[in-house]
Amino acid sequence: MRAAFIEQLGTPDVIRYGELPTPRPGPTDVLIDLLATTVNPVDTFVRSGVFRTPVDFPFVIGRDVVGRVSGLSATNPGAPGFDVGDLVWSNSLGHGGRQGAAAEQVVVPADRLYHLPEAVDPYDAVAVVHPAATAYLALFTHGGIRAGDTVVIAGAAGNVGSALVVMAVQAGARVVATAALRDADYCRSLGASDVLDYRDPDLFGKIRAATPQGVDLYLDTAGENDLTNAVGLLARRGRIVLLAGAGTRPVLPAGQLYMKDCSVIGFVISHATSAELAEAAVAVNRFLSEARLRPRATETLPLSAAAETHRRMEAGGLHGRRVVLRPDH
Repeated sequence: MRAAFIEQLGTPDVIRYGELPTPRPGPTDVLIDLLATTVNPVDTFVRSGVFRTPVDFPFVIGRDVVGRVSGLSATNPGAPGFDVGDLVWSNSLGHGGRQGAAAEQVVVPADRLYHLPEAVDPYDAVAVVHPAATAYLALFTHGGIRAGDTVVIAGAAGNVGSALVVMAVQAGARVVATAALRDADYCRSLGASDVLDYRDPDLFGKIRAATPQGVDLYLDTAGENDLTNAVGLLARRGRIVLLAGAGTRPVLPAGQLYMKDCSVIGFVISHATSAELAEAAVAVNRFLSEARLRPRATETLPLSAAAETHRRMEAGGLHGRRVVLRPDH
């Protein structure tokens, strides 16, 4: 089979495209034929070594996959519920010793594999499942969102940010979004009640004016992690969830934080348990089936363009756009 893989950590130049042996499913695995994969920022972190995780070379890159079941282990006691031909997806490959998704055939542990509703376009789905599951876990598992909450989403026009807006609104929260001015209408179309220019020098003053009772949940997908200002916005028992900005070293106003019974939580989906991911998958499938989640824009390229896509992502050239990689044949 053909795959995009690396034999060492490094820049996008280390990505190769060529033949690898077809993987064999173990007793709790499922073999699928790839329909599509995509590229996430975390894929570049794993490839470069910024995000340390066990990697066996040659290492197939990629996190997300949509495909059809093509084979099961002969014994298969640990993969009930899957049959050859089923349309399925996963969003937690390429991490923790698991090989990645950028291959014509992919082995997926059964507890990390989910059926995709037949009415859902698989190429739209592959662009959504990772940011959407991230948003679900950030809001519900870590953020404890409740109906009536006031939620601030920094970076609301991004892939994770837009899913956060949709899910928070559906949960009954009022959403204040920060984004570039060019993305304001898009954020409002998702349900944000207020959209503020993230470049405004008085951004936090504007947020404070828009949230006079304080902020119940503040989510930073932009990686700025300005805790000094964010903590000041919080209502009593407010929560901050940080989802980006691995290199940031913000100042934490601890006194103000604990005097208001508030909390700061860091979250990466790579550490989510299989049970948490399965719970998120139920919600993601529901939102996909109801057409509430869809990629803002997609671009389809062959699987052999994986290195090019990594370069473009690291150069910031994919604003609001998801690249869908499909087998070359």
